[in-house]
Amino acid sequence: MTTEFTQLGLQAQLVQTVSNLGYITPTPIQSEIIPLMLEGHDVIGQAQTGTGKTAAFVLPILQTLEQGQSGIQALILAPTRELAMQVAKA
Repeated sequence: MTTEFTQLGLQAQLVQTVSNLGYITPTPIQSEIIPLMLEGHDVIGQAQTGTGKTAAFVLPILQTLEQGQSGIQALILAPTRELAMQVAKA
């Protein structure tokens, strides 16, 4: 398992932001999912509540967004309104 966010392939700015938010080490789901998504793979991840699943898919999406490009660059689907609200707040 990866012990630091710097080892996941994230840009330095994202790693710094994650660190500023108080997160030091990635969770197992983050260690597994982030590198795969950065390589362009489609993934399905399953983990308990509170294990960092949202960050596991949002950080790679943030890294691949192209500044200044209009139009949809990412689509996030959630199976329930409650979960959609949680993801939107994250």
